[in-house]
Formats: sequence, structure tokens, C-alpha cells
Amino acid sequence: MIFNKHVKKIVKATLVSAAFVALATPATAQTLRGASMFDDNHTFTKTMVKFGDLVEQYYKGDVEFDLRLNGEFGVEKDYVTFLNQGVAIDYTILAPSNMARFAPSIPLMDMPFLFRDLDHWNTVLSSNVMAPLEQELSDKADIVIVGYAGGGTRNLISSKKISNMDELAGHKMRVMGAPIQAQVFNAIGAAPSAISYNEVYNAIQTGVVSGLENEAASIQNLKFYEVAPHITKTAHTITVRPIVFSGKSFRKLPADLQTAIMKAGKEAGAYGRELESREDAIKLKQMADAGQIKVSEFANREKLLVMVKPVQDKFAASIGATELLEAIRNK
Repeated sequence: MIFNKHVKKIVKATLVSAAFVALATPATAQTLRGASMFDDNHTFTKTMVKFGDLVEQYYKGDVEFDLRLNGEFGVEKDYVTFLNQGVAIDYTILAPSNMARFAPSIPLMDMPFLFRDLDHWNTVLSSNVMAPLEQELSDKADIVIVGYAGGGTRNLISSKKISNMDELAGHKMRVMGAPIQAQVFNAIGAAPSAISYNEVYNAIQTGVVSGLENEAASIQNLKFYEVAPHITKTAHTITVRPIVFSGKSFRKLPADLQTAIMKAGKEAGAYGRELESREDAIKLKQMADAGQIKVSEFANREKLLVMVKPVQDKFAASIGATELLEAIRNK
């Protein structure tokens, strides 16, 4: 009987001690892993760093960010697979067209000649007009859009000068994998082909293609000017670059951390849009001043807008997004 009382006292003391240890030991921090194809000077990376800082500001618990740079985890098409499967990474910034294999409608965000100008682009992204596409991405790809970055103006980049319709005719160029990209550039007379992003430099160097289309930050960061020094200011796209989170990762997080992520994503997106749209012209000038690029205007750009409209309309109709396209145009 005395032995039993002794055992009970030891168990009680052990439980009390364990409780004090549990209270004194900090909870394990949530670790969220991100990925960027670029270095720490690229606007995507800066935007993701800002996103992490804002989450830490709004979340009262412990959270850590492990952001891997310089394509350590591959390229964007790899990121899409990882996010869909809920492995390797939790968040990144993606071009919508790279998510097309999971959500066929999502490339509408990325469609060339969609936005009239920066004001129109910012008005659209500050509204909820993209909500139907966000829902499709969540349902079909299990990827959650938490904010919208972007703001780079995409132009033609080529190994030889292209400044008019005649020079554009038959121009072999790399485009992103979504069919609408090839359809639009086919409509204006080019010869587009989808090539993996990490193979573009060599493809231009070996003559497989004569160029691509991209924004200034990526031209500078990946040194595309070394093989394609001619920039033609078609301004065919003002980029939409969603800050995205793996749905599988997101659902595992505490509710207050989810709330912090959504709030931080919206604010980081606005930060990224202002940053990239401001830096775009600066980076073009830096490269031009350094003699790395030669910049040309495209003659009769208005004709391109007319040529692509039927393609845009047909694509929107094929994905049941005619009303959405009109809503974007009317913003």
C-alpha cells in the first residue's frame, strides 16, 4: 500500500514537471519553403522576401521562411508540379501560362495584348475580376493564389532587328507552353514554338530559334542580351505573376497563419507590381547604356491589336470565359 502511494507521488510529480517543461519550451516554428529561378536582385525574389516579412509581421506564432534561389529547385514547370503535389516547396511566383496543364483557363491572365496600359492592368488586378480563374486553379490544380505581382512589360528579344510586319514574318521565337501564346504570335505572322525556359539561351545560340519574348528583369538577370541583343518594343504583355501557395500545404497550417498569408499576399503583390513596373524601364536603360541591347519601336503596333482580337475572342469562348474577357476589357 505504501509502495502504491509512493508510485502515485512519483507519477504526479513527473506529470507536473512535464507540464512545466512543455510551457517553458517554445513551439516548433512553421517552416515554409519558397523557390525562385533568379538571384536576390530579381523583383520576384524581392517580392517573395517582402511576402515572408509581412507574414511574420501579421502572424503571432513562430514561422520561418526558407527561400531557395537561382533555380535550385528547377524551373517554373517543376514548381507547378511540386505545388500541385504538396512536395518540395510551399510557395512561389509563377507565370499563369505555366499552370495551363492543370487549369486550362488560367493562361487568360497571361494572354498577349490583354491590357491596354499599366493603369488598366493595375485596375484589373486590384479588383476581384479574376476570381473565376482563381477558383478554377484551386479546384483543378490545388494551387491557391494569395496575391498578384508582375508589372514587367514584355517585348520581343531577337538576334536580329525586328521593327515591322515584314521583319516579323516567319520570325522563329520561343513562347511559353500555353496554346494561346503560340496562337497569338502565329496570328501576327511569327513562327512560335514552346521551348523549356532553361534551354532558350542555347536554342538561340545554336539557331533553333532567333529569339523570345520577355521582360527587362529576366533579360538582364539571365543575360539573354548576349545572344539576342535586339529589343523590339511591342509591349504585348504587362505581366500578371500570381503569388501562389500549395493548397495541400496551406490546409495544414493554423487558421491564423492562413489569414496572415492571405493578407500578406495581397500586400506583397501590390509591392511587387509597383517595384517591377518601376524597375522595368530602369533596367532597359541600364542595358542600353551599357551597349548590351539595341532598342527599336515596332511600326504600326495598332495593327497587331486588331490582328489578335479574333484569336483572343476564340480562346475565351473555348474556355467559357467570354464574359470574363469582356469584364477585363471594360475595366
